[in-house]
Amino acid sequence: MGAQESNGQERGTARRTLLSAAVLGAGGAALGLPGTASADGRHAGGGYRSLPRPTVIGHRGASGYRPEHTFGSYELALDLGADVVEAGDLVPTKDGHLVCRHEPEIGGTTDVAAHPEFAGRRTTKTLDGVPTTGWFTEDFTLAELKTLRAVERIPANRPHNTLYDGRWEIPTFEEVLRWQDEQTRRRGKQVWIYPETKHPTYFRALGLGLEERVAKLLRKHGKDRKDSPVILQSFEPSSIQRLDKLVGNPLVVLLSAANTRPWDFVAAGDPRTVADLVTPAGLEWIASYAQGIGPTLDLVIPKDAAGNLTTPTTLVADAHRAGLILHPYTMRNENPFLPANFRKGTAADGYGDPFGAFRTYFETGIDGVFSDNADTAVLARADFLEG
Repeated sequence: MGAQESNGQERGTARRTLLSAAVLGAGGAALGLPGTASADGRHAGGGYRSLPRPTVIGHRGASGYRPEHTFGSYELALDLGADVVEAGDLVPTKDGHLVCRHEPEIGGTTDVAAHPEFAGRRTTKTLDGVPTTGWFTEDFTLAELKTLRAVERIPANRPHNTLYDGRWEIPTFEEVLRWQDEQTRRRGKQVWIYPETKHPTYFRALGLGLEERVAKLLRKHGKDRKDSPVILQSFEPSSIQRLDKLVGNPLVVLLSAANTRPWDFVAAGDPRTVADLVTPAGLEWIASYAQGIGPTLDLVIPKDAAGNLTTPTTLVADAHRAGLILHPYTMRNENPFLPANFRKGTAADGYGDPFGAFRTYFETGIDGVFSDNADTAVLARADFLEG
């Protein structure tokens, strides 16, 4: 499960391959590079363990450069060399379709506020115990959502991304599955995606269960097997347990801060916290129905009171001992998102030293990482493997 190659020849080959991916991107297929795509775009390889390590996962696409969860963001992530694209965070519409938005509240990621016809839809709801005001996907039909356009979620950190506000619509999950096949054919290389079920307990209470909808679409497109190029993830373990009974896909449990409780635990009266889940016993329990975990980076290397990285925990070794892969989240280039000892200046949109941070995290033996900046991650991985 180690991240580093075992000899210099392998490291050199890995570096050349990774740099070629970063430079060529979509051009690889046009140049006739070998790939692993089958004729219909379905996976013809060895499953999730065949992915390069550390695996570079484009977080909501290339969200460091384009508004997140748009086809513009997803395609750029592939162009920049991402091995897998997080396409997307899945939330339902009023009429039962799955769409890709980071949250069901869309006031910060679309231009809905500029649509007077939807002004009356603005409301306050309690989302996983938190009062949240805005516009929610479950109050819109798919046809209505398709009249909206995506915008940059964090313009203070990414002012240049606002150039692309309004360019792309909200994609559906079925459109993503078709896009995956088209991109696989065009690039001559299997494209992987990593969708997440968002707030599944909340939506199940509304009669909009996510897992059955996800499974139905995966089956329809022949992507519901253990070697299918679709990894499924959720912050709620019960959602992953439900998916484990519905599909054969590789499954990942996301883990937030150690002192938090998954919302399905709260709803069910389960007293366990994330700290309980990252113990050897907790990891063995996760391994009984999932293949991996997606911990926050702080669970891998905690920070001190000043925000500097401290000593790595035993999580990587413990998870590997349980047979689980680790794909922590999220690496970003901008200062506010980096550990304090890797920042440069104080500008909210200024870049720090992500290469130093990547190396520090890679040295723990993680199997991959979510990043908003796939090109930075690919180059950092090449440096690390050559190391």
